[in-house]
Amino acid sequence: MVCNRRSTVLRLLIPVLGTQGATEAARHGAFMFTERCVSEVEIIEVLDDVTHSRAVAFHSLGALHRREKQAARDALMQTRAILDDAGVPYTWKRVFGPAERTIAQYAAQVHADIVVLDASHLGFFHRWAVLARLWRFTSTPVTMLH
Repeated sequence: MVCNRRSTVLRLLIPVLGTQGATEAARHGAFMFTERCVSEVEIIEVLDDVTHSRAVAFHSLGALHRREKQAARDALMQTRAILDDAGVPYTWKRVFGPAERTIAQYAAQVHADIVVLDASHLGFFHRWAVLARLWRFTSTPVTMLH
């Protein structure tokens, strides 16, 4: 993709879902930045509420929160390292809630021009279910990498 000044995307939103990170989305964002298609990159770390999972019956809530937070931190660090290595300026924020609805609300809130979602770790049916819900909840264009 080669961009000119008229087709510059101003704000790219990269959601980090769960413990897998968004490395493919970060690589794509770094490429778009070097091609001058992106001027701002924002990463959101989307954490689901663990109190609604079945694991609460077997583990303490505090232990579940610590485990999820550590795994999400590791995933976020991988994503950030790719952008750091490419010299891409970015901001990041942690948000809580159901993934698709939370991404859509945040994209609208920050006026994101495009959402780049790394779905390489999702199974086929889960990938399409996520994409269908995102399309239903947001008017922001969504690019799914797999």
